Amino acid sequence: MASIRCFLRSGKSAVSVVLRREFSKTSPAAVQVNVRDALNQAMDEELERDERVFLLGEEVAQYDGAYKVSRGLWKKYGDKRIIDTPITEMGFAGIAVGAAFVRLNPFLLLCFQAGLRPICEFMTWNFSMQAIDQVINSAAKTYYMSAGAQPVPIVFRGPNGSSAGVAAQHSQCFAAWYGHCPGLKVVSPWNSEDARGLLKAAIRDNNPVVFLENELMYGVPFDLSEEVMHKDFVLPIGKAKVERQGTHITLVSHSRCVGFCLDAAAVLAKEGVECEVVNLRTIRPLDVDTIETSVIKTGHLVTVEGGWPQYGVGAEICARIMEGPAFNYLDAPAVRVTGVDIPMPYAKILEDHSVPQIKDIIFSVKKVLNM
Repeated sequence: MASIRCFLRSGKSAVSVVLRREFSKTSPAAVQVNVRDALNQAMDEELERDERVFLLGEEVAQYDGAYKVSRGLWKKYGDKRIIDTPITEMGFAGIAVGAAFVRLNPFLLLCFQAGLRPICEFMTWNFSMQAIDQVINSAAKTYYMSAGAQPVPIVFRGPNGSSAGVAAQHSQCFAAWYGHCPGLKVVSPWNSEDARGLLKAAIRDNNPVVFLENELMYGVPFDLSEEVMHKDFVLPIGKAKVERQGTHITLVSHSRCVGFCLDAAAVLAKEGVECEVVNLRTIRPLDVDTIETSVIKTGHLVTVEGGWPQYGVGAEICARIMEGPAFNYLDAPAVRVTGVDIPMPYAKILEDHSVPQIKDIIFSVKKVLNM
């Protein structure tokens, strides 16, 4: 009996070992993180990683940020790293650009002092118009005008595009504005993975980066894997991601409209239409290769954006496709879905009709496919 009991005990142990081994092979469950917290984590980790990084802007410190993106950072890093500024975008954007410059040591002409790495928050990108000279003439052009001697490692970030009930002066999309300007990198994340990986990459980049967030996405949760949550996780700036594979038509979008495209694709799939959804992630440099590869596969293209149609991101994509090899594979003209070409109305019913909706994407897809 004793031998039998010993065998049973060993058998149970063996089974438990096998089970433990199987469990160890199973990937850990994803963690849900909203976009706001993903941005907060990215800044926190980069502030801890590099003492040259600091954040400045209106209400970013003691108030924890107008949208709570910088929540807890002031208590952790103090006044020297998290800096509240007056309401003067031209002033604090200029301070940030100057802080980012590499400074020549006047006593040792061959020795350079490393500049700081500012994160400059605009309460909304609409207010960046007050600082357009600093962003374009000071930040974007300096590396070129100094013949490569003066990098400007700075991130300008804040909410971009339409929000809810804030009318014309707070609802513009600046993707096309800043995407037009050489010397800048322009990033437009959609989900928490984009926000976390791209903001960390932007802070580490030696070029000025315009980081266009979306206020309506801040509270939206997404699953993040253990890999994405790692402190060294970054996403390459300038690389798009295919969020959904498809064979019939390509939908290209960025920011909040990526979610609209995925929702429209789910509806169209019930009708036998398989949409390939491309999340641009970066506006400048534009990942034309990924878009062309998708269009060559599907033969059809619809671009979706929240900005105005004239000279927009979709217009640029359509031009690139027409000028490149993918044009020969198009079976129908490309179509753009955009915001309406008017300043944003205040009334909600008019506001809803001024920005792209899922039904607009579905209608355009059916138009292109002649359904």
